[in-house]
Amino acid sequence: MTDYTSNAPVERAHKAPRTEFYVYFAIIFVAALPLAALAWALGAARRRSFVGKGPVARAWSQARIITPMIFAA
Repeated sequence: MTDYTSNAPVERAHKAPRTEFYVYFAIIFVAALPLAALAWALGAARRRSFVGKGPVARAWSQARIITPMIFAA
């Protein structure tokens, strides 16, 4: 008698298509850019310094955080 539980085929996690991921990433990045620019401008005005991440870097990091959350759900 064969034991199928010990040699069962390993199912790989389903990966979303890259094109769809990049489309969502672009949409989120474009949506986050004005808010990141506003937050960056307010922070620069408050500190009177342009030190730190710029608006593009802030929007990029937000898109990198949010997009995988969409595909993980």
